[in-house]
Amino acid sequence: MLDNFSRRILAWKVTPTFDPGATAKILLTASKGVDHGTPTLLTDGGAENFNGAIEELIHSGLLRRVLARTEITYSNSMIESWWRVLKHQWLYLNTLDTVSAVEKLVRFYVHEHNTRLPRSAFQGQTPDEMYFQNGESIPKQLEAGRQQARQARAEANRKRDCRACALVAASSN
Repeated sequence: MLDNFSRRILAWKVTPTFDPGATAKILLTASKGVDHGTPTLLTDGGAENFNGAIEELIHSGLLRRVLARTEITYSNSMIESWWRVLKHQWLYLNTLDTVSAVEKLVRFYVHEHNTRLPRSAFQGQTPDEMYFQNGESIPKQLEAGRQQARQARAEANRKRDCRACALVAASSN
C-alpha cells in the first residue's frame, strides 16, 4: 500500500501463494496510521481488490474504495510503477529461490525507498520525510550544495592550464 501524496510504502506482505485476503490485512495495517478521516483506497479491478474480505472492509466504513479509470479519470499508476521498479530494478537482479529470500529483498527495498531514495518531485526529500513532514530543510540544503559545487567547479576550471589556452596566449604576445 502506497500513500499517493508522499509515495511512502505504508504496508506490504509477501505470500507464498495468491491470497486475496492478504490485501485486507495489508489495508488494515496501512489504515491504522491514518488519523484524519476515512482512508480512500484507489484500486484497479484486480481480484486482490474485489473479494469478500475487501468488501467487508468497505461495508464496515473503515475504507472507501475508488476504482481507477472508472469512478475517476486518473489511474493507480503510482503503485503500479513502484511494483514495476521493485521487480525489474531489484528483485529480478537477485536469486528468488525461497519466499523468505523474496521477503528479505522486499523488506530491504521498501526501507531504502521510504528512508533513503530522494524524489525529484519533492525537491530531494524522501517519502518518509514527506509523510512525516520532517524534511522541510532538505531543498534549501541541496540548493546551497549545488551553488557551492558550481562555484567550486568554475574556480577549478579557471585555474586549469590547457595547451590550447597556452598557445593562444603565447601567440597574442
